Amino acid sequence: MNNKKAKKQKSDSYLVFNLQDEAFAINVGKVLSILEMQKVTTVPESPDYMKGVINLRGNVIPIIDSHVKFNLEPISISMKTNILVLEIGRQKKKALKLGFLVDKVNEVIQIPDKKILPPPGIGDIYQSRYITGVFQKDKNTFIMLLDIEKALSIKEITSLKEVAENKNVTDDEKEKKEKLTEIENAT
Repeated sequence: MNNKKAKKQKSDSYLVFNLQDEAFAINVGKVLSILEMQKVTTVPESPDYMKGVINLRGNVIPIIDSHVKFNLEPISISMKTNILVLEIGRQKKKALKLGFLVDKVNEVIQIPDKKILPPPGIGDIYQSRYITGVFQKDKNTFIMLLDIEKALSIKEITSLKEVAENKNVTDDEKEKKEKLTEIENAT
């Protein structure tokens, strides 16, 4: 029966976003939340693709500049810029939460597995090794399916974990310590 075939068709949900004029998507299983752009604290001597860190409910979250990571023109922060809070490395002991800057979040869509085309095999613009497949949404719209874990090397993930674990003092706590030091020095 057709109903049995329809039930067997596997599909996944993907969050679609833009980097410059191109559409990309990440499996929603990796997305913890979508934030509006906020102040990012710069971390000295961090990798060039790391914009800095934010404090999210007491957790330090490293922020990745997607444009720098994928060799695009620098991101232009606007009212539409979002931070995707992602979780990577779930199969490991401790997953890493990180923020991924995107130009604009579009929608969540269901993509049937059988509609995913193989990744492109030419050009280095988007480093096709990060792309798990391509979905043709309509006649003129292609969406690149991004594997964020492939986009970051083991060394990069380790570096980001170290930043998140070592920078556990929030900006508010830092201000309080500075004021206490000022008061102690004044007396």
